[in-house]
Amino acid sequence: MADPDLPNELTPEALGDLKITEANNKSAGWPSLGTVAGQVRDYLNPGEALRALAKLNQHGGFDCPGCAWPDPDDDRSTFAEYCENGVKAIAEEATKKRLTREFFAAHSVAEIATWSDFKIGKQGRLTEPMILDAGATHYRPATWEEALELIAAELNNLASPDEAIFYTSGRTSNEAAFLYQLFVREYGTNNLPDCSNMCHESSGRALSETLGHGKGSVTLRDLHESELIIIMGQNPGTNHPRMLNALEKCKENGGRIISINPLPEAGLLKFVNPQRPLKMLPGGGTTLTDLFLPVRINEDMALLRALLLLLLEKEEAAPGQVFDHDFIQRYTSGYPEFIAHLRTHDLATCLAATGVDPDRIRAAADLIAQKERIIICWAMGLTQHRNSVALLQDIVNLILLKGSIGKAGAGVCPVRGHSNVQGDRTVGIWEKLPREFGDRLQAHFGFDPPREDGWDVVDSIRAMHEGQAKVFFALGGNFLSAAPDTQYTAAALRRCELTVQVSTKLNRSHLVHGRRAIILPCLGRTNVDRQASGEQFVSCENSMGVVQLSRGVLDPPSEHLRSEPAIVAGLAKATLGERTVVDWEAMVADYDRIREAIAATVPGFERYNEQVRRRGGFYLPNGPRDRRFETSDGKAHFTVSPFTTRRLAPGEYLMMTVRSHDQYNTSIYGLDDRYRGIYNERRIVMMNPEDMAAAGLAAKAVVDLVSRYDGVERRANRFVIVPYDIPRGCLGTYFPEANSVVPISETALKSNTPISKSVVVRLEI
Repeated sequence: MADPDLPNELTPEALGDLKITEANNKSAGWPSLGTVAGQVRDYLNPGEALRALAKLNQHGGFDCPGCAWPDPDDDRSTFAEYCENGVKAIAEEATKKRLTREFFAAHSVAEIATWSDFKIGKQGRLTEPMILDAGATHYRPATWEEALELIAAELNNLASPDEAIFYTSGRTSNEAAFLYQLFVREYGTNNLPDCSNMCHESSGRALSETLGHGKGSVTLRDLHESELIIIMGQNPGTNHPRMLNALEKCKENGGRIISINPLPEAGLLKFVNPQRPLKMLPGGGTTLTDLFLPVRINEDMALLRALLLLLLEKEEAAPGQVFDHDFIQRYTSGYPEFIAHLRTHDLATCLAATGVDPDRIRAAADLIAQKERIIICWAMGLTQHRNSVALLQDIVNLILLKGSIGKAGAGVCPVRGHSNVQGDRTVGIWEKLPREFGDRLQAHFGFDPPREDGWDVVDSIRAMHEGQAKVFFALGGNFLSAAPDTQYTAAALRRCELTVQVSTKLNRSHLVHGRRAIILPCLGRTNVDRQASGEQFVSCENSMGVVQLSRGVLDPPSEHLRSEPAIVAGLAKATLGERTVVDWEAMVADYDRIREAIAATVPGFERYNEQVRRRGGFYLPNGPRDRRFETSDGKAHFTVSPFTTRRLAPGEYLMMTVRSHDQYNTSIYGLDDRYRGIYNERRIVMMNPEDMAAAGLAAKAVVDLVSRYDGVERRANRFVIVPYDIPRGCLGTYFPEANSVVPISETALKSNTPISKSVVVRLEI
């Protein structure tokens, strides 16, 4: 929603010299190695680069601050257990550049806001606390004591703890996240929105309702052993590059891969493994996808229903040869109702809605019918739609029909994005406090946490906008750029009395702020963390439920930085004073005490300090992996849901936001999207050439994106048209640049996740 009082500073609209080349049909290889060398040369000190990369994702080293893809349990590469984008993440965090008080004195907030996100992020590591006083134009340096006392005073002056919001980024460690939720709940609120609200909340809801467990059920070895992997709404070559190694192993073991996505992504076509020299020879590499289904945006449900109908036809033609009736009988409920509902669908209607050649869909059904060990993987391409929860439950329906869960090489695999976003939820970061967890906190610590649900991300933005929330505190992340409806979110933040960001680098959220603003600089994953009892380590949980330690190896870039656990403990002491029942100093002095508290309150973490020190860490319990379903009846549930499809009016398109290959979440590493052949520009619209011709648009034409929801017009101005192989009626754009047209008012049913992957827009010249 546009706000006439807001300056045009949220996403600067200056256009670069766009270059368009042919999209790549293979990933990694020599260009990837060249990019890695360039990142090391341009941003890192050579000695620190060698120390950091030697320990990245290694046993006893530190966990990559990028994606949550798991490390191998045993055979980790000693040469390079990381990917191109992992090196970019390290270059961001371990950069040799420093942001000092002199920088902030020289550059006003208004000036910095005119810079691109790329330029802002490349200014270097923050070095000391900074305060923006009410009405001031520049941040000024502050001591930790002044900053924490100011925050504490603001929190204690609120009419209710529920007027404060405490956001969490996915890179926060288990130790910091547990302390954070402990402080927030002792303070008196469950307002704990986190980045999972904007990405895999739909996955958690869908899986919890059907399987009794909100996480994936597979291990890395399962991917190697699978007969068939179906990848939906995911671009692993950019977002989870180390997944390509697992897909390569699957193919070499005889497995097959079906890819379902609106865009033909290089990382799903062919992988040139830089760790295998023979693969790097001309013509080398591994073809990954056996069958590609270029589905229209948000017609994955139509595609799944078509596949289910075709499988039902095959089962009826050869009873017992397609469906696993023994598994269905022993472990599931709702099968008769599901089949009866499926019969009400029209196959021709489902096939037509997908935009995919029906012969390809029939070929996919043939493959699925023949296989028993099937894994379905997905990412945000499926989780950010109005119908996402029902769509994901159709995936579960397919898996249950085949009995493809709870055995080697089979299961469901939501691929999480940010490192430890899954772990944060596991140790208590959730606006909905589970009753059992609240009881354990009360029993262990001696205070009664609030029991009412707090606000998630979307509700938090609304609350700030309506004046119901007055303090916003972010433990990491770039909230403004990650959130939907940029103008509306910016207005919401500006209506706060105080906004606080715990950060390693500068980002746009520091520039769109409340009446007062504070930046608290923290250690990163790469940094050595020294506390009263000596050097500490933290721990993280990856996408497959493995918890392992992470120990930084580089000296902090400034003596004034504090670790996230120390920042949380300091804030808790300043805010709660004598009211607290927690020994915060003891917790921070030795992180083993934090892990002891987690072990006492979070199931699965028994003997935490012992288990996390094991080589490779430990797996958390996972019921579906063992065919144990913690549902109301102890069985996995087939689900019946309405069939939905999208009809567009003339002149309308369905837009999705995606990452370029030069970014991770809201961190912009560069201005090139090498795999898609798009260079030196981020304000682009990928559009089908036939749609371009019909609309009278040429390549590099400049247009505005306009959406209209709840009677409100939202705009993203000055985007450049790029001809691309995308289904007709569909558009691809990058986030955060296009987030301003993603409505705050339209979210996924049940999960309240923004619909960033299916926004109806029109183009204006």
